[in-house]
Amino acid sequence: MGLNILGVGIAATFELLVTLLAIFELLVFMGVVAPGFELANFARGGWAGMDSFSPVALSGIFAAIPFAIWFFLAIEWAAMAAEEAKDPKRTIPRAFVGGILTLSLLAMGVMLFAGGVGDWTQLSNINDPLPQAMKMIVGSNSGWLHMLVWLGLFGLVASFHGIIMGYSRQIFALGRAGYLPASLARVHPRFRTPHRAILAGGVVGIAAIFSDSFATIGGLPLTANIVTMSVFGAIVMYITSMAALFKLRRSEPALSRPFRAPWYPFAQAFALVMAVICLVAMVYYNTLLALIFTAMMLLGYGWFRATRSARESAVFDPQLTASK
Repeated sequence: MGLNILGVGIAATFELLVTLLAIFELLVFMGVVAPGFELANFARGGWAGMDSFSPVALSGIFAAIPFAIWFFLAIEWAAMAAEEAKDPKRTIPRAFVGGILTLSLLAMGVMLFAGGVGDWTQLSNINDPLPQAMKMIVGSNSGWLHMLVWLGLFGLVASFHGIIMGYSRQIFALGRAGYLPASLARVHPRFRTPHRAILAGGVVGIAAIFSDSFATIGGLPLTANIVTMSVFGAIVMYITSMAALFKLRRSEPALSRPFRAPWYPFAQAFALVMAVICLVAMVYYNTLLALIFTAMMLLGYGWFRATRSARESAVFDPQLTASK
C-alpha cells in the first residue's frame, strides 16, 4: 500500500516490473514442460464422442465457472486509472485489449501444458498444480522447479498491487459521488493519491485474511468463499454493464463516446446471455452464498436509498482528483 500512497507513477512502474516477471515465470513453465507434452494426456477421460459431454462432465464445467471467471476478474479495473492516465481515450482501450489478449494466451497455454504433461487428474485437487506438473518432467530437485516457485511470488505481488490500484480508485470515486462517505475521496496533500481509500480497502483486505480463524461457510474457510462471492459481484456487474449499454444507446444517442464498443449489438448481447447463464449456474451450485450475496445487495440498496441526499449535494471538485 505504501507505494500506491507515494504516487501512481512509482506504483505503476513497480506493478509493470513484477507483472513482467510473472509473465516470464509462466513462459518458463511452458517452455520447460513442453518436451513432455502429449495430447493423449490432455485428452484423458474422453476427447471425442458424447463422453466429453456427459451430464457429469457438463456439471463439472458449470461448477468450475467461478474459477474460470477468476482468471480474468478485475481486468475491468483498468478503467479506474482513466483520470491518472495520459490520453485515456487512446491508452485505456489499448490497455484493455492488450490485457485481455495476454491473459487469454497465457491461460490457454498454462491449461494445455499443465494438462498434457501427465495424469492431469492428479493436479485437479491440489493448491500448487504448476510446480507439481513441472516436477513430473524435471524431478523434485531441479533448479527449474525452485525458480518457478520463487518467481510465482511475483505473480501474487502483481495481483495484490493491481487490486490495490483498482479498489482504491473505486472507493475514491464512490466517495466523491456521494455513495460512500466523502472523507474517502480525499487525496494526499503532497502525493495527490487517494490515501484514505487505499488504507480503507487495505483494512478490509487484512480483516478478510484473518477471517478464517473465526468462521466458515458451508464447511469452507471464509477466504475460499470470498473468491466465490467476488465472482457473484463480477457477474452481476457484467450483466448491469451490458444492460446499461443497451439502455444508454437508446436513451442517450448523442452522448459523447470516446470508445465505441465493437460489434454492437451482437458481441454485447452474447456477453449478456453468457453472464446470465453463469449467474444461474453460480446460484445453482452455491445456493447458500447466493442467498448471502442477495442479502448484501439488499443492504447495499438500502444504503443507496439512505444516501440519496448526499449524492444530490455532491459536487465534482477537481481538487479531489488524483494527479497524473
